[in-house]
This record gives sequence, structure tokens and C-alpha cells, in this order.
Amino acid sequence: MFEVTPEWKSTYPEAHAGVLVMRAVSNPEHHSVLESQKVALEEQLRAQFSGQDRAMIASHPILQSYAEYYRRFKKTYHIQLQLESIVLKGKSIPSVAALVEAMFMAEMKDMLLTAGHDLDALQLPLTLDVATGTEQYMLLRGEEQVLKPGDMMIRDQNGVISSILYGPDQRTQITLDTRNVIFTVYAPPGIDEQTVEGHLHHIKENVMIFAPLAQVELLNVYKGK
Repeated sequence: MFEVTPEWKSTYPEAHAGVLVMRAVSNPEHHSVLESQKVALEEQLRAQFSGQDRAMIASHPILQSYAEYYRRFKKTYHIQLQLESIVLKGKSIPSVAALVEAMFMAEMKDMLLTAGHDLDALQLPLTLDVATGTEQYMLLRGEEQVLKPGDMMIRDQNGVISSILYGPDQRTQITLDTRNVIFTVYAPPGIDEQTVEGHLHHIKENVMIFAPLAQVELLNVYKGK
């Protein structure tokens, strides 16, 4: 179901990738218990970072690991910006359909970059690789994007489904009809295996709130070396 190329291992020997596959899920547009959990998480994050300014938030080790990766491409880690909006500006985690909201909540809690896909829209196996700069794919917002050389990416047999810099694709996006789902986590050097595994469990726990009969088919962390 999931393969890792020698190129990825040699380019990012200290990196990790997480994969969570769940079957028999549901994807309601709104779920009251998940919504209350989201509000509790927002309050928890504000308490955790209370009194900290942007520079202090950015000094968190996980955010530093992503910042170092993004800096190579002259970009900023968007999860950090979203966290700042919640902690410093009082904004809320976006209200979207439950599967995506479950992922967003875990992203904010753990600060780890995650993409979600409809498993039935994929042509397996998936392959974790390093972009050469020739690959392109349709972004979630409907724009064609050429990848940056050196960026981590995941592809199925039909093409790229996500990259660190540009996020998930449109072709395999989660919809209200999604019943089998896969979440993939990109963890650059500096983030350990246990942190990624814990994040996968947090996503799973969030999904089980509104899909208690869902089954975990795969929960695994892949190492660069």
C-alpha cells in the first residue's frame, strides 16, 4: 500500500512519514461532539502558548524543524500561521466536514503537516519520493502546480497526490461520500518517530468520535534510515 524510494531515504535520512488508513468511516458535515472537542482544543492551545509572542511560538522544536525545511524553498510553514491566528488572534479552527476537521484538529494539536485522501480514489500503491522539479499536479483549489526540486512528495499510480510545499491534490480529495480514508504525515528531520505515531493516534481518536465503527487497516511510521 505504501512504498518509500531509496532517493527519499538518502535525501532525508533523518525524516519520517506517517500513514493511517481507516475503513468504514463516515463524513458528516457537522458533529456536535467533535465541535465541542474543537473548542476545548482551541482553549488548550491558548493556555499552552499564553503570554508568548510570534517569536516564542516559532521557537517550538517541531515548528523549528518545519521552518528549516520551508526556509530552503523560501516559504513559510502555514500550520504555524494557523496556530498563531488561534493563539494570538482568537480565531477558530475552520469548520468543515468531519474527516477534514478531525485532521485539522490533530494538525493544530501536534503541529505536524498532514494530508487526507479518499482511499477509493487512489490507484495503489502510494510512493513517497523526492521531486525532481518536472512533476505537476492539480491542487485542491483547482490550479496546476509544478513541484520544486527536492520537495517531498507522495504519488499514486496516476500521479502526485501531495507535496510538503503545496499540499494535497484535487483528484483524490476527501468528500462527503468518502467511506475509506488515508491520512499521510510529512515529518522533516528533527521530529522523532514517537511524535509522528502519536499524531496518527490523535487523528484516529478524532475520527472515532463520529465514526465509532471505523476500522484501522494501517497505522505506521516510515523512517529515512
